[in-house]
Amino acid sequence: MIEISQKQQKILGLFLRYHLLSSSEVHDRLSKEGEETSLVTVKRELSRMATSGLLIASGRGRSRAYSVSVLGRVLSNVDANVYNTVEPDKRYGLANFNFDLLPSFPQDIFTSAELIRVEGATDQYRKRTTDLPEAIQRRELERLIIELSWKSSKIEGNTYTILDTEKLILEHKEAFGHDKKEARMILNHKEAFEFVHNNKKEFLTLTRANLEQLHGIIVQDLSVGTGLRQKPVGVTGSKYRPLDNIHQVREAVEALAATISYANTPYAKALLALIGISYVQPFEDGNKRTARLMANALLLAHNCAPLSYRSVEEKDYREATLVFYELNSIVPFKKIFIEQYIFAAQNYAVK
Repeated sequence: MIEISQKQQKILGLFLRYHLLSSSEVHDRLSKEGEETSLVTVKRELSRMATSGLLIASGRGRSRAYSVSVLGRVLSNVDANVYNTVEPDKRYGLANFNFDLLPSFPQDIFTSAELIRVEGATDQYRKRTTDLPEAIQRRELERLIIELSWKSSKIEGNTYTILDTEKLILEHKEAFGHDKKEARMILNHKEAFEFVHNNKKEFLTLTRANLEQLHGIIVQDLSVGTGLRQKPVGVTGSKYRPLDNIHQVREAVEALAATISYANTPYAKALLALIGISYVQPFEDGNKRTARLMANALLLAHNCAPLSYRSVEEKDYREATLVFYELNSIVPFKKIFIEQYIFAAQNYAVK
């Protein structure tokens, strides 16, 4: 992955806000933000960024202007908390699906330093999970399933505590005073994880077939239709509107599957599934739950640690997701993914 300087990140931020700018406009806006630099230097920087693929140049001479590319969007370092303090309709992000995003998505989305961290965690995880006694394997699998089922459901508003979840999964006892659908949601997570754990070879990459199969397990007995959705859906708290017809949804799923197959590491495949399924919203409900299980399926298929998301803050998860929806920046969510992956590799022994 290309290295992006602090100044280049600042310039990318301008293009996310203003879309099409000339070199003089970039110079003026940088000056207003306290970045003192000459117009000649700005022109040189914009030229470099266009050459590296972060920007797209159009026109010639005095008419020359620049816009941000898919690569520039994906790698823009956006402060998710600051961005989400603005009301949805007043944000500067995209309101519609970006058709260029998935076909142009970079294969390489982790820096060398990030890969060293996650691969180091994987090495330790594989050493810890080699030759484990069966009894320990069962207990570790049980613990991971409980914590994943609890936290993934909690992200969706489920009110079960982790102790309620443990009782439900181990003793089949529903918590008093809770909607039965909450118990069903948690049990569906358990069944979905067991399914991918027992069928790892089926998830070396994402396909429409395995995606729909996994979604069917996640939403069983929850009065949710299966198969690709045929009606529009909205995203609460976001200006982003997902695709609204089944033909485009189908094409987007195919584009996502292709992008994941081209990704050059299991971590990139899992992260793309995690955020990409949420972005496409291929189903009428259960998209983010399916995304979390698909990411784990891809990790398990490549002998990597599965995620429980136990230590993630729901607010941070949601804000990073909205940044991807509206700005297509993967950076805030990638930070969460790396933290959760290292946590999982150090705390679980599921293989």
